[in-house]
Amino acid sequence: MFSTDVDYEVVNFSVGDTKAGTKMGKLQLKNMEDNSTLNCILWEETLNRFDSKVFRAGNIVRIVSASFNERYNNCLVSTLSLVKEAKMGLEENEREKVYSQILSYFDKIKDEKLNSFLTTYFMEHKDLIKVMPAAKMMHHNYVGGLMVHILECLQYAECNMNNSVYKFNQDNIYAACILHDIGKIYEYTINLETGLIDYDENFRKEWLTHSQYGFSLCMNNGFKQIARMIAAHHGRSDWGAIIDLDEKDLEPELYFIHIVDNLSAKFGKINTRLLEEKGV
Repeated sequence: MFSTDVDYEVVNFSVGDTKAGTKMGKLQLKNMEDNSTLNCILWEETLNRFDSKVFRAGNIVRIVSASFNERYNNCLVSTLSLVKEAKMGLEENEREKVYSQILSYFDKIKDEKLNSFLTTYFMEHKDLIKVMPAAKMMHHNYVGGLMVHILECLQYAECNMNNSVYKFNQDNIYAACILHDIGKIYEYTINLETGLIDYDENFRKEWLTHSQYGFSLCMNNGFKQIARMIAAHHGRSDWGAIIDLDEKDLEPELYFIHIVDNLSAKFGKINTRLLEEKGV
């Protein structure tokens, strides 16, 4: 059920087509009092009454008018009010700072071929890298979120490598942290006016996942070990991993990249509302 007296946080929003050829919005809200999830439907005529930025992840809204559908366990929303608008993500100066911090790790990579490849790739794709999110919903889903995720992975990896008895190939670890999600610059779209994130359908026609893109990018450029780390970073095949970490006799580096990626995804800055709470 829903309440008109409770604040809800926007978790996810998407627009699709109905069988009748009209638009339908799917809105997922989180009850701010008990953290329960409410799935909502908005028909096209309702969508047309709203500025789409209302549906940005992290926004706080209230349901003004709606009806609950017991059969489908969802809420048909007629009217919403915006209580608090969330930050879209990193401001331009913040994005420049994080981008520079990532580039500083290139100086730690001694392999000239790898260093040159990373430098060239980041310069050629810097406009996308600086704004793209790391996910639509699960983590770092805001303008500049992908860079924050990459930087957190680099920082986690550096700290743990420095305190490990195992001798990691530092160049490969840093490169895997930098490239493991790089396919997301094509997998997602983000509206810089509203902050809304969606999947790029053209990407999905050519690639299965961002992991496949990153794996192929590294294999085609001769970085086989980095490609294997990217292939395994989701951990399990049912989570999207190309290499399942339940396989036997895998290199420790494959587990390591999965762990640092998972740490950032689980404990990093989840969405724009938490960005504001942390004073970013």
